[in-house]
Amino acid sequence: MPKQKLNPLPSAAFHILLSLADEDLHGYAIMRRVEEQTDGQMRMGPGTLYSSLQALLEEGFIEEIAESAEHEPGNDRRRCYRITKSGRKLAETEATRMADLLRVARSKKILRGSHV
Repeated sequence: MPKQKLNPLPSAAFHILLSLADEDLHGYAIMRRVEEQTDGQMRMGPGTLYSSLQALLEEGFIEEIAESAEHEPGNDRRRCYRITKSGRKLAETEATRMADLLRVARSKKILRGSHV
């Protein structure tokens, strides 16, 4: 059986799915959103971004869409992405897995304080 690129789900792919959960975005906006939603803790470079986008596209977790009218006209190179139903389910599954890990970490007194 061939190895699946997104099993387990890499952190970069999960952050991309989270960034697309609220709205469709182009690549640079995804990079900015990831940095913003991690308070600057994660800065995704173009190589990581576009290889992760390609893997998510190939697996059907995101889709490329026509650019909306609110984006800059005339920039044909800019591609916008949207999370799919299966991508949203994957993000939900990953978030649940992480929440379960956090519960275990708390029970083992490894995680303390005001963390989620």
